[in-house]
Amino acid sequence: MTRKFLLLLMFCFFAVSVQANELRVEDGTITTAVENRMPVDSIETYPADYGKLYCFTRIIGAQKETYVTHVWFYEDQEMARVSLPVRSADWRTYSSKRFLPQWAGDWSVVIEDEQGRSLAELSFRLE
Repeated sequence: MTRKFLLLLMFCFFAVSVQANELRVEDGTITTAVENRMPVDSIETYPADYGKLYCFTRIIGAQKETYVTHVWFYEDQEMARVSLPVRSADWRTYSSKRFLPQWAGDWSVVIEDEQGRSLAELSFRLE
């Protein structure tokens, strides 16, 4: 291989790595509602009753249209997986999950990029 080709190959690898690392969760919260594309509150604990919560995320740094996935976990067991589009460099999105009273305990939502890499994790508890 020529030196020019190797340099081009290294540049392409570096450019892809930088782009993937730029996507990040700027803001994230578990909330009881989303109004006007913003969370109305931020909760850490919530009554374990029939109900619904939202995972709100503001994703920044996308260089092209991509997606993130909200993976909802209850006591380390995956309960839901929601893929959400990211269509600009500063994008707000959210997913929701309905709860049953018997699901009291520790919950988390892992936000993943399209390659399945974890960008952030938000935790809360149903009591």
